[in-house]
Amino acid sequence: MSGGYDLNLFASPPDCNFLCSVCHGVLKRPMRLPCSHIFCKKCILQWLARQNTCPCCRKEVKRRKMVQVNKLRKTIGRLQVKCKNAEAGCLVTCPLAHRKGHQNSCPFELMACPNEGCTAQVLRGVLAEHRQHCQQGGQQRCPLGCGATLAAAEGEPHNCYRELRDAWVQRHERNRTLLLSLLGRVRQVHRTTNFIRRQLAQLGDFLEDDSLLLSSRAQETEVAPEAEMWGVQGQGVL
Repeated sequence: MSGGYDLNLFASPPDCNFLCSVCHGVLKRPMRLPCSHIFCKKCILQWLARQNTCPCCRKEVKRRKMVQVNKLRKTIGRLQVKCKNAEAGCLVTCPLAHRKGHQNSCPFELMACPNEGCTAQVLRGVLAEHRQHCQQGGQQRCPLGCGATLAAAEGEPHNCYRELRDAWVQRHERNRTLLLSLLGRVRQVHRTTNFIRRQLAQLGDFLEDDSLLLSSRAQETEVAPEAEMWGVQGQGVL
């Protein structure tokens, strides 16, 4: 795989001194060997993995003596290149070093539609218009982070904060109603408990009085036979 830049990328043919002898492309991250020959970094490392000699003069190469040619790299970075979207209609040329910056804003760059469910790829320059008329209804996630999936027509009136607040108020009122109902039942249980307690107290008093009455009658029954016996004995003495 080529380590250098494709010649077709450049607006005009580069100087032959900027070409790599291995891949024949424009030097990328140029490295100079002790013998002064210069190659792309990727190309020379792949070459040295197979044989430890210079591709041009066949002299032995010691890797620790290879150096990066930063000055040449900056010179190549100033060469004018075409936009990679030239075939799509972009006429912009810019320095090689700025190529990625242009691609990040190129109106001819193909972009995937961000609307959920839409698989279309359109040019960046018409992406906004496409999103407005997307056949998938422009569905997207709520930008406020509530997780709802919204159609384009719903995005404007959607207010998840308001909806969450209303839901919280409704739940609060429902909980308050349930709490009041529970308190009413607790009071009813409390009243019933007090009534039962009073009834038990009255029953206890009644049982105590009844016990005393029975005890008194029992004592009277025991005294009566004794009195009769003393009466009979008295009559015998006379």
